[in-house]
Amino acid sequence: MDGTDLARRMVERTAERARDLRERTGVVPCLATVLVGEDPASVTYVRMKRNRCAKAGIESRHIALPGTVGTAELVDTIGALSADPAVHGILLQHPVGEHIDERAAFDAIAPEKDVDGVTSMSFAAMSFGLPGFVSCTPGGIMRLLDAYDVELAGRHAVVVGRSAILGKPAGMLLLARNATVTYCHSRTRDLAEIVGQADVVVAAVGRARLIKGSDLKPGAVVVDAGYNEGNVGDVDFEGALERASLITPVPGGVGPMTIALLLEQTLDSAERAAAA
Repeated sequence: MDGTDLARRMVERTAERARDLRERTGVVPCLATVLVGEDPASVTYVRMKRNRCAKAGIESRHIALPGTVGTAELVDTIGALSADPAVHGILLQHPVGEHIDERAAFDAIAPEKDVDGVTSMSFAAMSFGLPGFVSCTPGGIMRLLDAYDVELAGRHAVVVGRSAILGKPAGMLLLARNATVTYCHSRTRDLAEIVGQADVVVAAVGRARLIKGSDLKPGAVVVDAGYNEGNVGDVDFEGALERASLITPVPGGVGPMTIALLLEQTLDSAERAAAA
């Protein structure tokens, strides 16, 4: 499943909508990115997102905080962005450091600006089918499955991973589409046996090549949301090719979709603010 091409088309549509919004209302969509510390991978991710913002006609505002910043100061920074009418979306780059209460920081984001879908309120909205922004990586996964006409109703989906911003919301979105969902994780016993029962596998546990091709049910659809050192995912890609009917590559699968949906949801927020 080619996430790069689908993401490119999504960004092009977002750019067209952003141009129309600006011409009609004068509103320029704005995404604020908040980065704590100088983790090389995080710095790279934020730079990539800001570059994609420019392509989509979205202004980016970057706030770089020292790694020594505490929870209170981070929450205050995010609160100020939440109160700024010129900011339509807020992205707090993960991770923020073990000394910070990450959940408190995420939940400081105003729900109407939570375009990354990381707050407790956004998770509740996803779980109950209420209006709100979806977590970007799980939401991007759903877009990919739809683009490739993957039937979900009545199918057995196994999500390997239970993070609050990936594994758990992915399961909620699949459940909302009438899939039967099983959650697994790094401590699940007989993981290969459970994976072997899945019609759809979402791998999001962060362990390189944890899932082998021989683990998969023939014809399974495999979404690899893992990204590990050496540009490899959580699935043994070559082995999975022999059994899977569809599979996402790493890189070039889920990653581009995450950013494309982030930009789209930022524009959605800007449109709602302009209409208010």
